[in-house]
Amino acid sequence: MVLVDGRVARRRAERRSRVTFVGVLGEVFITAGVLVLLFLGWQVWLNDIVVGGQQKNQAIEQSQTWSKGEASAPAPAVRPDPGPPIVMASAPADDVQFANLIIPRFGSDYTRPILEGVAVHGALADGIGHYPGTQMPGDVGNVALAGHRTGWGAPLGDIGNLMVGDSIYLETEDGWYKYIFRTFAYVMPTGVDVLAAVPQNPEAAPTDRILTLTSCNPKTTAAERIIAYSIFDTWYPRAGGPPPELAPEVAAAAAAG
Repeated sequence: MVLVDGRVARRRAERRSRVTFVGVLGEVFITAGVLVLLFLGWQVWLNDIVVGGQQKNQAIEQSQTWSKGEASAPAPAVRPDPGPPIVMASAPADDVQFANLIIPRFGSDYTRPILEGVAVHGALADGIGHYPGTQMPGDVGNVALAGHRTGWGAPLGDIGNLMVGDSIYLETEDGWYKYIFRTFAYVMPTGVDVLAAVPQNPEAAPTDRILTLTSCNPKTTAAERIIAYSIFDTWYPRAGGPPPELAPEVAAAAAAG
């Protein structure tokens, strides 16, 4: 009886130790799944942090180049009427930075470079893209910008957190242009009328100064587009120093630089 039990035990041990093709294939699939999840974690989270930090530093460096020490001077208690905003005569070449996007709602130190064009592996890989043919900061019509919500630094990852009345600034060599967020819209990727000088009404003549931010929606997909509309409020010439809302962060960046 003991001998029979020993044979049975040996057969069971051999059966357990036998390597099968199905078992190996299963291990391969499990390992591949783990690697895919790790890559997605890198692409969606860690990589966005790293690239987002690089984009912020790029924007700060450009701002300091524009300021040339002027922003370090205290702004006057009462600022004079700045008059009509200065507008760039024309857009730069593709992938050239000409402005910064500053949104305090996204954090006191949030700033990202704005480059001409919306190519995925061009301007949108380095920050915020400006739709060619739309207006420049401060101009009558529609300044239309695009940015990713995930990947490539996710510069508009928090676009859905905007609240009515939030300040949005476009910084250029001439100064800071302040817009006030008003509302969201959601359109299909083919809904290009949001880029018209009068959004959704391409036949109308513009009379307002509008800022339109566009990104993918829902987050991590490209099924539709989330649109954030803002209206021009005022502008701050660079010679007078930054807007009061941005002054502490500008001073800190100047000191660190």
